[in-house]
Amino acid sequence: MSAASNKSGLLGRRLRAARELAFVGREEELAAFNKALYGGSSVLYVHGPGGIGKTALLRRFAHEAAAAGRPVSLVDGDTLEADLVPYDADAVLLVDDVEQGLEGWLRERFLPRLPVGALVVIAGRNPPDLRWQADPGWAGALQVLPLGDLRPGDAQALMDAGGVPAESRGPLLAFAGGHPLALLLGAAVTVKDGRRWRPNQDMVATLLDQLVGELPSAAHRHALEICAHAYTTTEDLLRATLPQDAGTLFRWLRRLPFMRSSRYGLFPDDVVREVLEADLRWRDPQGYAAMRDRVHAHLADRVRTVSDADVPGAVAALLYPHRDDRTPADRDDPGEFREDVMREADIGTLLQEGAAAFWAERQPEAFRLYRRTETGEPVAFAAWLRLAELDEEELAADPIVAKAWAHARATTPLRAGEHVAVGRTWTLPPYRGNSPVTDLIRWRVIGNCLRSDRLAWSYIEDAERYGMRDISDDAHTLFAHDWRAVPARAWLQGMNQPPDAVATLAVLSRAEFAEAVRQALRHLSRKDALAASPLTRTRLIAEGAGENPATALGDLLRRAIDDLREDPRSAKFHRALTVTFRSGTPTQELAAERLGLPLTTYRRHLTAGIERVRADLWHRELYGA
Repeated sequence: MSAASNKSGLLGRRLRAARELAFVGREEELAAFNKALYGGSSVLYVHGPGGIGKTALLRRFAHEAAAAGRPVSLVDGDTLEADLVPYDADAVLLVDDVEQGLEGWLRERFLPRLPVGALVVIAGRNPPDLRWQADPGWAGALQVLPLGDLRPGDAQALMDAGGVPAESRGPLLAFAGGHPLALLLGAAVTVKDGRRWRPNQDMVATLLDQLVGELPSAAHRHALEICAHAYTTTEDLLRATLPQDAGTLFRWLRRLPFMRSSRYGLFPDDVVREVLEADLRWRDPQGYAAMRDRVHAHLADRVRTVSDADVPGAVAALLYPHRDDRTPADRDDPGEFREDVMREADIGTLLQEGAAAFWAERQPEAFRLYRRTETGEPVAFAAWLRLAELDEEELAADPIVAKAWAHARATTPLRAGEHVAVGRTWTLPPYRGNSPVTDLIRWRVIGNCLRSDRLAWSYIEDAERYGMRDISDDAHTLFAHDWRAVPARAWLQGMNQPPDAVATLAVLSRAEFAEAVRQALRHLSRKDALAASPLTRTRLIAEGAGENPATALGDLLRRAIDDLREDPRSAKFHRALTVTFRSGTPTQELAAERLGLPLTTYRRHLTAGIERVRADLWHRELYGA
C-alpha cells in the first residue's frame, strides 16, 4: 500500500470515528432496523426533512448490518439502477435521498425483485405515497419510520460531543430544538467564535439552503414566511394576508416535508420557523414588519368574531408572536385541561370562598370551569364580572370588587354606557402558579377584554403577565387597565414592556370633551393651538392621525361642519359655523351681519351648531366611526 493510500485510509477511519461519536439517540429506529435484520420487514422507509439525520442513520444501519455479518451497499437515490437489485438473500441495500418521482418505479418494478430475506432501507424527505399502504401486498413487508427531532437528552449529548460551552447551550437549544444539523452548525459557530452562541447569517443561510431550498416564486416565499410567523396557518389566514391565490399556496405548503398539521392548521418544524424568521428580520425589516402587522390584524379580528368556545385558542394564536419563548406547543395535543361551563353540581366542589358563592348566585353566566381532560376533575374556575353601576351589596360581599370601583372612580370614571369588568379566579392549590391551566384561564380573560363592548376598566388578580398596572396594596393583589387610554392594539404591541412605556390616550369626561371641542373650533386656523388640544390625544384622533394629529384634528372638525349641510334642517347651523370658524370672521357682530341675521338669531344658530358638532364627535369618541 502506498503512503498516499495509507493516509487516505487513516483519514477515512478518523472521519468514521468522528461521525460515530456525533451519532446520538434514534433508539427506536435502530431497534426497528435490527428487528428487520433478523426476519422483520423487507423494506424500511425512513423519511424526514433536510438535516434531520437520515444519512447519519443510514451510516449507522450500515455499521449494524456489517457487524451482523450481512453484505451492505449504501447508494444515493439518483444512482440507483435496476442492476443494483441484491440477489443475495442476506444483502442489505441502503438507498439515500430518494425523490418522490422514483417511488412508483421502486414499488412496482425494483423492490418486487428482491429475494426473500434481503433488506432495503429507503430514505427521503417526503413520506411514502399512500398507495404503498393501500396495497395489501405491502402491508406486512413495509415499515415506515418518520424521523423527527432528537429528544432533549440526546440533543444535550450532541452538544456535549460538539464541545458547546454551558452558557451557550440554552440559546442554541432554544433556536435549534432537537434538529441535528442546526445543533452541529451551532456548535461549530460557538467553538469558532468563542463567545455566547447566537445565530449568524452564514449559519442561517446554510440552514435555509439545506432545510428549505429553492422556492418556486416570491409568492411561495411570502406564504412560507407567514407560516413561520403565525402559530398555525390556514387558507383563511393566507387569503387575508396575501394577494395571491391562497388555495394554491396552501396546497403547496401542506406538501413540504418540514410542515406539520393539526386541527388548527399547518405549522413548520421549530428550526425551520426560527431560521425563516431570523432571515426575514435581518434581510427585510420593513417587509417583516408589514407581514407581522397583516397577520396580527387578521388574528385580532378573529378573536373578536370566533364562537365563544374558540376564544382561548384564538387568543393563544394572537399572542404567540408576542411571546419571549417562541417554541410552539404540541398542536395535536388536546391539552391537559379543558374549559367548560359551570354547572350547579360543581359549585359545592369548588366554591368555598364567600365572594365566589355570592357571584355564582348573582352572575352564574360569568363563570367558566376548568377540568382535567382525562378525568373531568374540576381544578379551577374563573368569573368575568361585568359591572355597570355601584351596588352596595356587591361592594360589601367582595373586597376585590370594592377596590376596583374605588380605583375607577378616583382616576377616570365611567362615561355613559361604559362598564367595569373584574376577573376573579379560584384555583385548587396544586394547580396554582404558572401551569397549563393558568394559561388557559389567561387566554379566556384576554379574550373577554378584547371582545367586550364599551369596556372602560378591567381589574384582574395576579396578572403580572398581562402587562397591566399594579394597584395592589397590603391586603389585595390587583392589576388594572384602562382600555380607553390604551386600546387593544396598543396594549398588544406593548405586552412585553412595562406599563409606563406604552403611550396612553387622554380619557376626557363629557364636559371636558365639550370644552375641548369649543376651544378647537375657535382655533381652527391655528395649527399650533390645535396641536396643544387634548383632543389630539384622544381615541378620536390618535388612533388614525399618523404623525400629524393637529392636521387630523383640523380636518375632522371641518368635515364635521360640512356634514351639517347634508341635512336641510341644520344648513343654518352649517352657515353660522362656516362664517365664524372657517372664514375667520373677527367678531360675532360682523359674522351676523355677513349672514344677514339678527345677532341673537346668529348666536342661537352658532350655539346649536357647536352642540351638533360636539355630539357627533363625542359619539365617535365613545363608539368609533
